[in-house]
Amino acid sequence: MPARESRGVILSAVLFDCDGVLADTEMVVNQLVSAELSALGWVMNAEQARHEFLGMAWPDMRPLIEARTGPLPPGWEQGLSRRITLMLEEETMAIPGAIAALQHVAARRPVAVASNSSRRELAMKMERLALTDIFGERRFSFEDVARPKPAPDIYLAAAQACGARAADCVVVEDSVTGVQAGLAAGCRVLGFCRDTSAEALTAAGALPFDRMEAVPGLLGL
Repeated sequence: MPARESRGVILSAVLFDCDGVLADTEMVVNQLVSAELSALGWVMNAEQARHEFLGMAWPDMRPLIEARTGPLPPGWEQGLSRRITLMLEEETMAIPGAIAALQHVAARRPVAVASNSSRRELAMKMERLALTDIFGERRFSFEDVARPKPAPDIYLAAAQACGARAADCVVVEDSVTGVQAGLAAGCRVLGFCRDTSAEALTAAGALPFDRMEAVPGLLGL
């Protein structure tokens, strides 16, 4: 990267993660998750929850939690997801610079969003940030594919929805889990080092950056 066709590198579409890339939701969610798990006996604060679960989907969180708390009741994830959605309806904000960067990219290339959050949570965040029309039907949650990140399924689906080969797409991520998913799909990956260090993102195989305003330039757009 930069991914410019004139330099022999094709850029057909850009695939964005949501939380920590477009939506500034991580701390709100982690506060609720940490309170819930502390009540179940796995005492932690919001920062510890972020460290444990950044980029993970509910199905992958359950076994980790049950190893510390014992069996969770049926529907536990759905109940917590509903509470998170209600909280984020009031508190979801955009990552600084993310909306302008997304609009710039979307005016030049197809874009999709691919998130390990639930379908309900993702739809609410898109509505809250007025991004529904930008992505249209090119919105994917872990519930829309067989396997969540770090499996490649969600980015393969997102690339297909954009009418692009995964190898011609760039993924914008902020977690090691998401970087692994993008690379497994065959995409190139930009790693936003806000909640994850540049060193960790680089080691995972991403090109790190620290300002969302930089994305169009990194893409050669």
